Amino acid sequence: MRSRTPMITPDLESGVKVWHLVKNHEHGDQKEGDRGSKMVSEIYLTRLLATKGTLQKFVDDLFETIFSTAHRGSALPLAIKYMFDFLDEQADKHSIHDPHVRHTWKSNCLPLRFWVNVIKNPQFVFDIHKSSITDACLSVVAQTFMDSCSTSEHRLGKDSPSNKLLYAKDIPSYKSWVERYYSDINKMPAISDQDMNAYLAEQSRMHMNEFNTMSSLSEIYSYVGKYTEEIVCALEQDDAARKQRLAFKLEQVVAFMSLES
Repeated sequence: MRSRTPMITPDLESGVKVWHLVKNHEHGDQKEGDRGSKMVSEIYLTRLLATKGTLQKFVDDLFETIFSTAHRGSALPLAIKYMFDFLDEQADKHSIHDPHVRHTWKSNCLPLRFWVNVIKNPQFVFDIHKSSITDACLSVVAQTFMDSCSTSEHRLGKDSPSNKLLYAKDIPSYKSWVERYYSDINKMPAISDQDMNAYLAEQSRMHMNEFNTMSSLSEIYSYVGKYTEEIVCALEQDDAARKQRLAFKLEQVVAFMSLES
């Protein structure tokens, strides 16, 4: 089947036809003169909206599951709460009181770094083939997801691309979900260092044979090697790090690795 062919075969008897979230002629492999490239914009927009309506519930369910602490089927991972609290602590430490900055930090470290990648690349999680049509459709959903995490005003005009206009009315609602999600996490009880360490130890035990530990340490050390002076300075200024003599221990590791090399 050609990549532009609908994933579901149209029911010719009932006259039902399946349409995608992008125009056929938006793809580079579209042959000149193909009927799809001559589609009238008004007809295309009507069908585009109909397709969006069909997929609406699935998109809503996806966003609701991601941006929810109570309806996700399992408890919120401790690492997310711990990480968000750390970001809030850093904002307080540096006297950053702008809520947009805190919101952006949290969006950049979880939804925009992790979830967008999964939405855009389902083959990372599932053993499936992602066609060009599927990729284009998921790009629309991913863009909507990114716009929902943004704190800037969603301004649109007559020249805005159709994929931006498609979810324009839904984005304010999605933005409220994101804000509620961050607020709900902020209200949750803080995670102690002991609980976090126990959680990480359990995760390490569960995935003991799935990763190359030495390779991971090598990657971390390559980063440490570039910023040794800055890291040691930061450790010497941190009370908890001073108690554990982390700066001294790091310098020992660096000296040992230099001797080995």
